Amino acid sequence: MQFDRSSYTDEFLLNLYQELLTPRLIEERMLILLRQGVISKWFSGIGQEAVSVGATAALEKDEYILPLHRNLGVFTVRKVPMRRLFAQFQGKISGFTKGRDRSFHFGSLEHHIVGMISHLGAQLPVADGIALAEKLSATNKVTLVFSGDGGTSEGDFHEALNIASVWKLPVIFLIENNGYGLSTPTHEQYAFKNFSDKGPAYGVEAYTVDGNNVLDVYTTVRNIAQKIRLAPAPVIIEANTFRMRGHEEASGTQYVPQQLFEQWMKKDPVENFENFLFNENLITQKQISDIREQIKVNIEQALQQSLEDSYPLPDIEQEIADVYFPYKQSTIYPATNSKTKKRYIDAISDALSQSLDRFQNLILMGQDIAEYGGVFKVTEGFVKKYGKDRIRNTPLCESAVIGMGLGLSVKGYKTVVEMQFADFISCGFNQVVNNLAKTHYRWGQHADVVIRMPTGAGTGGGPFHSQSNEAWFFHTPGLILLYPAFPYDAKGLLNAAIENPNPVMYFEHKALYRSVEQEIPDDYYTLPIGKAAIVREGNELTIVAYGMAVHWAQNICTQENIDADIIDLRTLLPWDKETVFESVKKTGKVIVVNEDTLTGSISAEIAACIAEYCFQYLDAPVMREASLDTPVPFAKSLEQQFLPFERMKDKILKLSMF
Repeated sequence: MQFDRSSYTDEFLLNLYQELLTPRLIEERMLILLRQGVISKWFSGIGQEAVSVGATAALEKDEYILPLHRNLGVFTVRKVPMRRLFAQFQGKISGFTKGRDRSFHFGSLEHHIVGMISHLGAQLPVADGIALAEKLSATNKVTLVFSGDGGTSEGDFHEALNIASVWKLPVIFLIENNGYGLSTPTHEQYAFKNFSDKGPAYGVEAYTVDGNNVLDVYTTVRNIAQKIRLAPAPVIIEANTFRMRGHEEASGTQYVPQQLFEQWMKKDPVENFENFLFNENLITQKQISDIREQIKVNIEQALQQSLEDSYPLPDIEQEIADVYFPYKQSTIYPATNSKTKKRYIDAISDALSQSLDRFQNLILMGQDIAEYGGVFKVTEGFVKKYGKDRIRNTPLCESAVIGMGLGLSVKGYKTVVEMQFADFISCGFNQVVNNLAKTHYRWGQHADVVIRMPTGAGTGGGPFHSQSNEAWFFHTPGLILLYPAFPYDAKGLLNAAIENPNPVMYFEHKALYRSVEQEIPDDYYTLPIGKAAIVREGNELTIVAYGMAVHWAQNICTQENIDADIIDLRTLLPWDKETVFESVKKTGKVIVVNEDTLTGSISAEIAACIAEYCFQYLDAPVMREASLDTPVPFAKSLEQQFLPFERMKDKILKLSMF
């Protein structure tokens, strides 16, 4: 292995050696602890240290890095306290995740590190979001994100690279190519020779480096970072390396030919750099021994301190409280009495525009939302008023755009992402339920992202443009779900959603966009999240609904002269139990309705809660009605049969006569 010391000083090279040696010695100690049962799992990076250490040392300390399993060197170079690292590995309360997640599944804003989740590739779009924030803020900073060779097969890899290229984001995509994705060799992962071959396809520069040569890695990353700080653009760096142990310790290495180990042992990054320094007369055997001993002493001191730290004590209230970023909403009332009759879609547009005025750190992203104004024209005219930096057309990459929202949040931005149709959220599902929803609970980083979801049937959109998919997310702690039925609520709740620093799924029924009008305040205002509205009062029975089903309930009660409380939930998660229970106690009869299909719908949870907590007040069985358990059909006659209006009417009449 050849090392080009160029103009690097002796002091720099000796310091780099200590940085390279530290993760190796920590790992050797962790492997002993693993066998002793002190830690439960370990993903070894032995043999790959030069990639993490060289890349991290090459960046400025306030530039963000998004590491993976085998990047211990990122944390040690950034001087993350060893005691807290070791506590994290043990699941102690003093770790970064309070015992809620393992290994490097955490971030530290103090050290400008955003850790991984288990879904490989998911952090690549987050890096794009951080880089976009740096570019918008003109900080001249780069962001570096790691990927393994296996993770590059994920869709997020393509989406993140593509949008970074289109938007010229200052991101370094560092691919650690160690030859295997767990046990799958690279020739079964991809059909090209080097990842640097992929660069031209994305319109980005790409380089291949010796990942075991710490100076090669350092120099390459340093030079690229210097370049793209001034001229933002993404770059691919492939670092060829090899892991000397299994994917994780339990998996072993039986699938790896022995000759590969023999070949790569000769390229050991620590041993080779040490020999280079010795041969250059920059270090003596005595110094090597002293450095090793001092690092081991530091490790042992930190380890003993972490062993004394406590494991988390189960606390239900604390666990539930930490699911969401702590935020107490203060309802904002209109500054004047000025009102205008507006359609549902105009109310949403109003909210977006006034929130853009109110929050200069708010970014809107989505397909065709700029000059075209979105397929429903919600953002028509916004580009002229707010500019393309804030109203951003995106490629067709739902996962990347949602992940970017989290990255923007890390840098203090707010984001509203428009799904062109709610159905398309399935392409970004992982980012919603595993990144946005869980990040605060895991390590305290909030996700200040609102996802607008044009939803619902009745427009002849067929199976892929008409789904009601709110129940997909109702089961996910960490999300807020809003679903207004009227223009007044649409504006007030969207403003409230944007104010709230937690991730919000905001559902808008497409058939209501231009069919419902209401006088609403012209000024900015918010409505309380988590509070239902009683839109019609009665004593005979209670109808619990949301979205289009509220309008159906109103029509039925008017046509049939039904004396009912109609409760519009407005917020689905968390839903307003108090208002629902009080109404049920008053009327003694209840039906819960939704447009979504019946099985597993939100109405099931609400009906179950009513049966559990209001049973003694009931004069009739709790009833439900919803759409058929089929995909949404296209033909109008089939769609009308699918929707629950007529069945809902029959059940309400039946319940009223109970």
